[in-house]
Amino acid sequence: MNRRNFIKNSGLITAGGVFLSGIEQSCTPVSNKKSVSETNEHRLSSFTGIPGEKNIRITETNANFEREGLIRPFGFKGGYMREIWQTAALLGSENGYRKFGICTQNVLWSDPAVFEVNSESAGNALMYNITTRALQIIKNQTFHNPIQLQENILDELWDYGKMITGNQDLKETFILNALVGVDNAAWLLYCAENGISNFDDMIPVACRPALSNHHDKVASIPLMAYNIPVNEIKDAVADGYFFMKIKIGQPGTQEEMLQKDMARLTEIHRAIGDARTDYTESGKLPYYFDANGRYEEKETFMRFLDHAEKIGAFEQIAIVEEPFAEEKKFDVSGFGVRIVSDETAHTDKHALERIQMGYTAIALKPIAKTMSMSMKIAQLAYDNQVPCFCADLTVNPILIEWNKIVAARLGAFPGIKGGLGLVESNGHQNYKDWSKMLTYNPTADCSWAKVKNGIYNLDDDYYRQSGGIFEQSPHYAEWF
Repeated sequence: MNRRNFIKNSGLITAGGVFLSGIEQSCTPVSNKKSVSETNEHRLSSFTGIPGEKNIRITETNANFEREGLIRPFGFKGGYMREIWQTAALLGSENGYRKFGICTQNVLWSDPAVFEVNSESAGNALMYNITTRALQIIKNQTFHNPIQLQENILDELWDYGKMITGNQDLKETFILNALVGVDNAAWLLYCAENGISNFDDMIPVACRPALSNHHDKVASIPLMAYNIPVNEIKDAVADGYFFMKIKIGQPGTQEEMLQKDMARLTEIHRAIGDARTDYTESGKLPYYFDANGRYEEKETFMRFLDHAEKIGAFEQIAIVEEPFAEEKKFDVSGFGVRIVSDETAHTDKHALERIQMGYTAIALKPIAKTMSMSMKIAQLAYDNQVPCFCADLTVNPILIEWNKIVAARLGAFPGIKGGLGLVESNGHQNYKDWSKMLTYNPTADCSWAKVKNGIYNLDDDYYRQSGGIFEQSPHYAEWF
């Protein structure tokens, strides 16, 4: 069945239930095929991380933040950001260990509804409020691993978030984004208490199958937002970047959006369509489109794909991320391109639903949905033979390493030669003071922290040092 006939003959997938307060109701699968494991849906709930892990009592908490300006307004999801808050959360244990974790907030990405009804600063303050509330809840609590700690507080924080934002439909990702620093601090504290100094040893036993690789190369994916000049895209290709992430779903009505997206694709394809790479079978650059849920109907998205075919760009489309909004329960299996779930895969349960709907890849975000949740999603995807890669949130240099350390261990992404992992990193394109922010990362001068010809080259030293994630930055340490 061709794409257009597929669109005409398929409609909404009727979900047998909805997600409320973190409790999953039944969901009708998109077909009778058993493409999803029937045994792994709840396999990671309340599990033990590593054998003999200690109980850890949190006796101290603290938080702080700073605001980082952007080079230009950063456009996606039909909106624009002008600054990004960097927050940090401190956890101290009764045994005297003190560790802090870093978070990059992104209100527009995690819940556009909150972004739309608040000023940019007010939206960021609401998310930071979630962080500080989490610290209040867990102070004087005992936990045995960070995943269990997160499971214990997530529903309470979600209810709290709905209250302070006045949004009863608040997306769970808004809460997870706020928890990134808390979760990272919990992992570092967990490692200190259990004598762990290597990321491989930190990975819970149940999640190790999904994170068992040690790639020697990880491709760096730059982001081309709405207003990135085409000359800058050409410059990125000239610098060796070969996997382009291009934002579509521009502001305006659906027809205005489509016309802008088609014009943008035409302009970009004319500029880089003839560029060559050694990392694909065709030798052409793979395109990665991210619509952030802006397409309301299948037919509209179909017209975009038809245009890509008309101008000769369709065969270069490697993945399309989140073409439809979360509430659109569409079967996406018949478009002829790999459709990726990102922000709609809030948790492992939501990721399972998306796999049932025909999504054939998942963008992991340890730097946006927490390391704990990302490990659970990675294992769920692995069990169901769905490939993953790591997408960015325009994070700071330290969090790039928290993202890359997962990307380096995932299975090689299909269609890319050389057995590469994939990680998006676009902070260098967007922050005004990126050079200064690099100095906050204790391992920024290591060769494996630098991109060369679009690639992070990861040697034995990288894996020995675990990408530097156990190093505590003096810049953020001063906050506490």
